[in-house]
Amino acid sequence: MTNERTPVEAKPPRMDALARLPVFLALEGKRAVVAGGDAPSVWKAELLSAAGAAVDVYVEAPSEELLALVSQPPRGVIVLHRRRWDAADFSGAAIAVGGCADDVEAAAFAAAARAVGVPVNVIDKPAFCDFSFGSIVNRSPLVIGISTDGAAPVFAQAIRAKIEAMIPLGFAQWAAAARRWREQVKASGLSFAGRRRFWHVFTAFAVANPNRDPVSADYDRFITQTKSEGALVESGGVTLVGAGPGDPELLTLRAVRALQSADVILIDDLVSSEVLDFARREAKKMLVGKTGYGPACKQDEINALMISLAKAGKRVVRLKGGDPMIFGRGGEEVRACRMANIPIEVVPGITAAQAVASRLGISLTHRSHAKRVQFVTGHGANGKLPADIDWKSIADATATTAVYMPLRTIGELAKNAIAAGLDPATPAIAVANATRPNERIIAAPISELPARLAAETLNGPVMVLIGHVLAERVMESVADYLGDQRAAGS
Repeated sequence: MTNERTPVEAKPPRMDALARLPVFLALEGKRAVVAGGDAPSVWKAELLSAAGAAVDVYVEAPSEELLALVSQPPRGVIVLHRRRWDAADFSGAAIAVGGCADDVEAAAFAAAARAVGVPVNVIDKPAFCDFSFGSIVNRSPLVIGISTDGAAPVFAQAIRAKIEAMIPLGFAQWAAAARRWREQVKASGLSFAGRRRFWHVFTAFAVANPNRDPVSADYDRFITQTKSEGALVESGGVTLVGAGPGDPELLTLRAVRALQSADVILIDDLVSSEVLDFARREAKKMLVGKTGYGPACKQDEINALMISLAKAGKRVVRLKGGDPMIFGRGGEEVRACRMANIPIEVVPGITAAQAVASRLGISLTHRSHAKRVQFVTGHGANGKLPADIDWKSIADATATTAVYMPLRTIGELAKNAIAAGLDPATPAIAVANATRPNERIIAAPISELPARLAAETLNGPVMVLIGHVLAERVMESVADYLGDQRAAGS
């Protein structure tokens, strides 16, 4: 039985079920039918006109609001017909919206539209709708639609308000500039890789300067910058990206940008699947997993794959749990790339010790309890406890010790540290799957922690912290544990 495996392509998960398919219709110059003159119907007529449709509105007694809209439409012309709609009115229409008083009229309106193949929406009557209108964030040509499938319109509006606050109004100007410049970029002589690099440069500048109007000099500067990079644009490279402890919201902005520009992503098993939601959808994703005591790809194979892909001109992201330079073999991968003359960049991530401290609400360097923090591995190259651990350092009462990958060796580690002078009552906490939905926290004095962990079934990454900064949290946890034990025995 072998513990080796080869890199394999990771099949992306199937799309989760959608209540509605978000679709953006091109309505400029096309005909739209609206029946009704109440406020919701007027609003739909305004939306359709804003999208460039020629809108025919059918209503016997138009409101002042509708008359004002007809006189000053936002974009497409609005024609008022002072009568009830007729089946013949749907001929040639691209879309139909009805403000219907009851289900009988709604059924008739929907049937008449569908009879000639026109998609229909009956306002506030989803049973008769082929499509629905969501809440809209308008930074046209950047447009964002939000739908709750009619279940919670107020909730959708609240989400829209949050997105409105996040997206500067100036993004509309940058999106319009992108549309103006797209054909120029295509005709610029840049290769496909060069054009993609141009848009990365464009986007980075737009995000950093959202409320500054784009000008032609910006286009010239972006083109010049892209061309000045020369062969670097065409060549591949490697970026080591720290995926953090698991919660995708803990990714850095730089990590997200790297994931969104990757051609190939090489993924460790310990990276949470949610992190990949931020990756470029077209990127090829490959599992090159290395998990303790389980099947693992050889490091040399990972290095060779990474280098061969980069030499083929691919932008490779090596996605690693936590921080790639803390017990992540990042140094070996950096050295391999440099020896092969492959450009390599490192994007740091939140390492497990930081994540656990944040989840526990404790300071690793509390001035009353700790003078230093030390990171120690509990898993050597041979899968056992490293033989060269400085046990006097672990036994130091003024240190906070973070032990990575300790699940199989925590008993031996605790025994050796106590023998070197560590107080058996020193507080310790083990956290499995820190920041993830299945996070588990187990606290006990260091002398008791191995037995507690042996009694549990823990999967995923585990971190153990040891030190007096944990005292208050361990006392609370031990009290809860003893209470549970007494309850179970009663």
